[in-house]
Amino acid sequence: MPQSTMCFLRILWVCLATTTGYSQSRTDAFLTNLFSSNQNPVFQQVIRHAETHRLQLIYTQINRDKNNKPSFKNYYFRVDSTEFFSPASTVKLPLALLSLEKLNSLNMPKVNKFTTMQFDSAYSGQTREWTDNTSQNGYPSIAQFIKKAFLVSDNDAYSRMYEFLGQGQINRALHAKGYLDTRITHRFVRMTSDENRRTNPIRFIDTTGKLLYAQPADYNKDAFDFTRIARIGTGYYTGKDSLVHESFNFTERNKMPLETFQQILQSVMFPLSVPAKQRFKLTNGDYAFLYQYLSQFPGETNYPKYDAKQYYDSYVKFFFMDSLHHQLPEGVRVFNKVGWAYGFMTDASYVADFKNNVEYMLTATVYVNSDGILNDDKYEFESIGNPFMYQLGQTIYQYELKRKRIYKPDLKSFKVHYEKRLNDNRQVVKDVVN
Repeated sequence: MPQSTMCFLRILWVCLATTTGYSQSRTDAFLTNLFSSNQNPVFQQVIRHAETHRLQLIYTQINRDKNNKPSFKNYYFRVDSTEFFSPASTVKLPLALLSLEKLNSLNMPKVNKFTTMQFDSAYSGQTREWTDNTSQNGYPSIAQFIKKAFLVSDNDAYSRMYEFLGQGQINRALHAKGYLDTRITHRFVRMTSDENRRTNPIRFIDTTGKLLYAQPADYNKDAFDFTRIARIGTGYYTGKDSLVHESFNFTERNKMPLETFQQILQSVMFPLSVPAKQRFKLTNGDYAFLYQYLSQFPGETNYPKYDAKQYYDSYVKFFFMDSLHHQLPEGVRVFNKVGWAYGFMTDASYVADFKNNVEYMLTATVYVNSDGILNDDKYEFESIGNPFMYQLGQTIYQYELKRKRIYKPDLKSFKVHYEKRLNDNRQVVKDVVN
């Protein structure tokens, strides 16, 4: 075959891979062998049919040197950035980080994560938000939104951070940090693409009501690249409960590959371990705040005062969501963010076991929708998704408990002084939209 022809074919293959989404997923034999040790029926069912369940996962092994400096080794199972999954609430993590970064960039000491915010409306679909009865002072703030987004995955909190940042700024900032295949296009309320390009006027005020900073309504003029089509399922229900017999189109929805999700969490927990451009410009106070609310339990929190029975300790800790006990092992804290929607369950976690001096990261997504119909609320979260994620978490955790380390990690930088629930007469918060 002539050299010119071979060159042309190589270029053609690259173009096809780019435009059609074709690529080869990565799987390490180490994980395949490790998973064979867990013969739980649900776990093995998902592993055997990993393609059907669109399973992807990254296990990040962390080793320390004599100076306690960490190094990271990733093991992959079916990881493919071109295989779409719905990121759902996982995108609340980057928006929380970008919100803190934006506040810091304003360089206005009186405008910080605890400063009162008020949202007005200036376009169709937009709503006002001037008060928040779940906060201690009765008003919204970035700090309160982050708490709610992390503790129980509150959707309104995400939408308000989206409005503070603006669609264009969100995507430009993430792309500048190297997360090029990530796309944030919408709030978590029903809106048109035009409405999602527009964000509300916002003001920050002090305790007397004095204006500190006003942010005008904004419009994103940047174009999105929607050339890679993402369609899933065999049918879906519309908002009017009509069944449409065709795959659901995610092409213009939010997108965040699993590796990006893992890297964003690693950038928070171990900022010096990622390239400088991937880090978020945060203060020491920001990191302390994030570590607390990424790992604090809803039942430990006073504002918001969540129903501890409904929002139990492992409520948003998928890898430790034991259906019987709802508690984590003694000494274990999980710093993580989850998302679940359209049959997808996703979690990125940094696990710290202070009793046994164990640490690692685990990131995974799984799809549990056997009938292929979306928006019918007949996903197998309870029967397959939750048990699988728990078994996956236990497989890695039990392996880590036995894994030999040259140097035990010193985890004191992740020890947090958590809140204690006050015994007051306030009503608990139930039935959050998440």
